[in-house]
Parts: sequence; structure tokens; C-alpha cells
Amino acid sequence: MEVQKITTELTFKAVRSSGAGGQNVNKVSSKVVLTFDLVNSQSLSDDEKTVLSEKLKTKLTSEGILILNCDEDRSQLKNKEIVTKRFLKLIQNALIIPKKRKPTKIPRSVIEKRIKAKRSTSEIKQNRKRPDF
Repeated sequence: MEVQKITTELTFKAVRSSGAGGQNVNKVSSKVVLTFDLVNSQSLSDDEKTVLSEKLKTKLTSEGILILNCDEDRSQLKNKEIVTKRFLKLIQNALIIPKKRKPTKIPRSVIEKRIKAKRSTSEIKQNRKRPDF
């Protein structure tokens, strides 16, 4: 994955932010909407596309477009930086393939210890019974 190539494929759109902010909200478009077309991306390989489409299936539209929003700051530039960082982190985390777990063998000493404990509890319970003369 090359960050420079991917960032050229991103499209940004400035939208009026909702919520509190007074008269400034009605004038300034500070909210940033990032869209990334995963299906038609040239910077990702086919394998990476399949992995991303599988892992990000809940965040993608039916056309395979990823949409992220950011309206945390009053500045449009800061919102653009925040949403870009969020996008890159999302892609990098999705491309990480976890290692397969190797099942380990139970050590012999652990098995023997368990059997010894079972024997001792068995003997304790046997000693609680009335002696049979």
C-alpha cells in the first residue's frame, strides 16, 4: 500500500456542519466528507481490494465506496487532516493479517499433577466414609 497514490484517489467535499455554533454554522462549510472508491482504485492490488472489501463490508456502500465524515473542528483544513489520518489508519488496520494460532501440547507434568490431585481428593473422600468391618 502506497500512501501517496491512495491520497491522490481521495475526494473531499465540504459541507455545512450541523449542531451548535451560532451564526457561523450558517455561513461556513467546515464539515469534510471523504469518499474513496475501493472497487476502481488503481493504487491497491486485487488481493488488497478483496481483503479490504471483506473487512470493511459494513462501512462500504453497495457500489464499494467508503465514506468518512469529520466535523470535530471549526476549521475545514483541520477536519480534512483528521479525516485523512482516520482513513489511512482504517486501511492499514484492515490490511493487517493476524497470525494463525498454533495449538500447544499440554505438558506431561501438568497432566500428572492433575491426576495426583484427583487421587488425593478421592482418598480424602474415601476416608470420610464409615469403616466397613
